[in-house]
Amino acid sequence: MTSILQVLIDAFALGSLYALSALAIGLVFGIMRLINFAQGDLITIGGYALIVPSSQMVAELFIGDWPWVAMVPAIVAICVAAALLTERIAFRPIRDADPATLLITSFAVSFFIQNLILLVYTGRPKAAGIFPGLSQSVTLAEGLTVPGIQLVTSAVAIVLLAGLAFFLKRTRTGTEMRAVAEDFTMARLLGVRSNRVIMLAFALAGALAGTVAVLLVAQTGVLDFRMGVFLAVYAFFATVLGGMNSLVGAAVGGYVVGGLSVVLQAFLPDDLRPYRDAFLFGIVILLLLWRPQGLVVGKAGRERV
Repeated sequence: MTSILQVLIDAFALGSLYALSALAIGLVFGIMRLINFAQGDLITIGGYALIVPSSQMVAELFIGDWPWVAMVPAIVAICVAAALLTERIAFRPIRDADPATLLITSFAVSFFIQNLILLVYTGRPKAAGIFPGLSQSVTLAEGLTVPGIQLVTSAVAIVLLAGLAFFLKRTRTGTEMRAVAEDFTMARLLGVRSNRVIMLAFALAGALAGTVAVLLVAQTGVLDFRMGVFLAVYAFFATVLGGMNSLVGAAVGGYVVGGLSVVLQAFLPDDLRPYRDAFLFGIVILLLLWRPQGLVVGKAGRERV
């Protein structure tokens, strides 16, 4: 019983990272119908924001030495600024282009950010341990110990998901965002300022990227120029699985993909564990064959059927 609880806690913690990342992808897709693969690189920017290169190109911990009440907002602000910059420079000029052009542009932005990080920091992984106290295990019950960072990750995800749900459903700006996601043209005719709504979607995606970056670095203690890319790939699969037209579906998909990943890692035979991802994506394919529209269908998706 204890081992099952341990697996469930691990699954929820990993699913929280995927859910937050998938939610960021879903926010931008809902507004612009853009699958922004550069979302993962925003996470990478948040991670590397912890260090400042010296004149000898040797990275020294800087922001990572700040108190967390200053460090976390600083990293989130940097990611928000980067997200808004990509929206203004790369995506706004081609906003009316076809989806393929937007997709290629997102890949271009992604590769640009990766190569910029390589130019400044080189491709060598760097140590950037933060919140060392969270690496200690917390005993929840006899025989059940959980790293503190997993509890923090789960709690942060719950608070952010609840806060975002409140914002989208209970505020005027959130209502405008939902209106634009359902019918962009009609929302503009009714007076919704599209530029503001799109910028807000990118800003929220950047804030989520910064939060994920802090949690990811606190968990791994390592920086790599592709650290956010693989997370974004899993988040994309989670978004598709949950439902591209539903933010609730994106979050649900994140928890499903994270849970399946942990369960497979825990219960697959030792000789099959290196092929965990093959089993994971195989299950995702089967689920999509069963429900090609995703696990949760948003209102906009129902209207298109």
